[in-house]
Amino acid sequence: MSDTAENPGNAPAQGPADPTAEHVATDLSAVVGRLLRRLRSSSADSLLTPSQRSVLARLEDGGPATTAALARVELVRPQSMRLTLGALEGQGFVTRAPDPADGRKSVVSVTEEGSTVLAGVRAAKRSWLADAISAELDGAERRALAEAVELIGRLVDK
Repeated sequence: MSDTAENPGNAPAQGPADPTAEHVATDLSAVVGRLLRRLRSSSADSLLTPSQRSVLARLEDGGPATTAALARVELVRPQSMRLTLGALEGQGFVTRAPDPADGRKSVVSVTEEGSTVLAGVRAAKRSWLADAISAELDGAERRALAEAVELIGRLVDK
């Protein structure tokens, strides 16, 4: 049978060895979503909500910020951010200080206790993932996963 008969319209063959970008995007999005849910559940005993963890991580990684700036980057309303920060401040995980550039505003920073809690959350996630990789994947699969991580990083950093 000719190639034309097997592949009407001479469309490029698409199979497991040659998936479309759309197919890979759909599968990757679904898998990443499931991975994120598993990672969140691996640190559930931290007593932080996902939004509190996100804000704490943003402050830890990016340094002090105003409520308005945090609301913008977290894509929430300033009122919602004030509630999140209030909860974190009540737990002693963040502190406020006058903004050196504008005394009418305040900047929020992570406290030592907040850094410790965040480090615990991150360690729990890493530990679960490392254990899962170790238990489920052989050496060749770990190498393939490492290569995939590099490729995903390239997409994200683009």
